[in-house]
Amino acid sequence: MFAVKFSLSLIGLILFLITFADFFAPYPYELQNRNAPYHPPTRIHFFKDGKLTFPYVNKYELVDSLFKVYRENKNISCRLKFFTKTEYGFKFVSVGKPCNLYLLGTDKLGRDVFSRLLYGGRYSLGVALIGTFTTFFIGALVGGISGYFGGKVDTLIMRLVEILMSIPAFYLLLSLRSVFPLELSSGEVFLIIVFILSFLGWAGLARVVRGMVLSIREKEFVLAAKTYGASSLRIIFKHILPNTYFYLIVSATMSIPAFILGEASLSLLGLGIQEPVPSWGNMLSEVRNVSVLTFYPWLASPGVAIFLTILAFNLLGDALLRKQRHESQGK
Repeated sequence: MFAVKFSLSLIGLILFLITFADFFAPYPYELQNRNAPYHPPTRIHFFKDGKLTFPYVNKYELVDSLFKVYRENKNISCRLKFFTKTEYGFKFVSVGKPCNLYLLGTDKLGRDVFSRLLYGGRYSLGVALIGTFTTFFIGALVGGISGYFGGKVDTLIMRLVEILMSIPAFYLLLSLRSVFPLELSSGEVFLIIVFILSFLGWAGLARVVRGMVLSIREKEFVLAAKTYGASSLRIIFKHILPNTYFYLIVSATMSIPAFILGEASLSLLGLGIQEPVPSWGNMLSEVRNVSVLTFYPWLASPGVAIFLTILAFNLLGDALLRKQRHESQGK
């Protein structure tokens, strides 16, 4: 029970933050501050001269442009502002000049990592959620048709499924992406990634659903529907597939992490969402250099976001799977 509450709370929090990224992100994702490359995370102070005070930050000054060393100037401080209108829109938290608020530091171009993390989550989780829905719709439909009709239809579909499942997924992923031009808008790349990941994911699901349908189609309520003259598609959609919903929901929660990693892999290799539009995958491409990760560890925050999101969905899927098994044993 705790795992379900924790996972749902974490998923809800992540979805809430990225949905309202325009409100929670202090800066636009493409905004550059060339005077603050690799700026460390801004420290928020709650005490001054040993006394509790309103939260404030100090101005940071670049003291070594070669090694990107910054120093807090304690003589220049700025109070945080909440629920205020700024030049970038209405924001949850902001800070006035000459200070900057970089909660997770900046990248090599001086772009706020926290803001890019929120905006990037829209693409990474968008690919996962839409891709999962598309995959499970196709897989359930194809598996239902295959299992219900059987015979030559079943044989043809299952041979196609076996061919797709026999091809190494990662290499097929790269091959499919290479078919499309690299010079595409982020929206077009988003749709292409959804198509590719959905194309790779439906086959395994269709095989499992087909096995379930082979059993369900012999049940009394299906035979009764045939007797009353219901069409084949109506029987599949109204009587057979609804009995696979719980399995589909459980599988979907455990498949979303695979879609997140698929998008991250493509973007990490430069074949996914392109700069300056952020995604968690292309943000991680900067830390492929170990020295960069060593000196600027805050750039790995998208990896932490991916880890927490995958953990939440895996915990939720595992809890639902245990519930399904418990209910099956109870019956």
